[in-house]
Amino acid sequence: MEKISKVSRIIRKLYYIIFIENFSKKISYNFPPNYFRWDLIKYLHEKYKFNSYLEIGCDKNQLFSRININKKFGVDPSSGGNIRKTSDEFFKDNKDTFDLVFIDGLHEYTQVKKDILNSLKFLNKNGLILVHDCLPESMSKQAVPRYRMLWNGDVWKAIVDLRQDENIEIYTCEMDQGIGVIQNKKNTSILQISKKIKELKFKDFYKNHKEYMRTISIKDLQEKF
Repeated sequence: MEKISKVSRIIRKLYYIIFIENFSKKISYNFPPNYFRWDLIKYLHEKYKFNSYLEIGCDKNQLFSRININKKFGVDPSSGGNIRKTSDEFFKDNKDTFDLVFIDGLHEYTQVKKDILNSLKFLNKNGLILVHDCLPESMSKQAVPRYRMLWNGDVWKAIVDLRQDENIEIYTCEMDQGIGVIQNKKNTSILQISKKIKELKFKDFYKNHKEYMRTISIKDLQEKF
């Protein structure tokens, strides 16, 4: 995780508020307090019996250490996992395919989109991609450049962007900071928006997040998957 000095945080915050956006309203999510990403993966693994797993961004192995899938790869340039590379470097040389991919790397739109598209290239038939940090509650938690510790980044923009693709099916589960669920299949609910992705602000997300992200509850997810 990037370390930011107090002075840098103040400068970045002022820059964001002055030049990008100043919006104070927050979204109240009803995330279950005792159901996390490892619980979702355990549920999916018990149902589908995954044989291969890829995790992008491992930090301190909060998730990677809990994964009980036969063949697992954890990619991180700094810590955790078992492959010390950036995701771009990994995908450039990769020859393996995966049943399940969990993306929790650099939380910035361009890189998240790239990680999703690269993962789709190596996803086995009926495989799943999960993306963390898709539902920020406030402008500050999704601001890029980052100026606070608790941070989701603008991962949500990658989901909004790819929901416009007719060949990618995406939902976002309301749990654990928002978990995107992606399949390599026909999009049954193509999103149509008038703005370009890079023009979207948190204000737009605040007003339209349920439509943008195609949000579902854990119960709904378990009925679909």
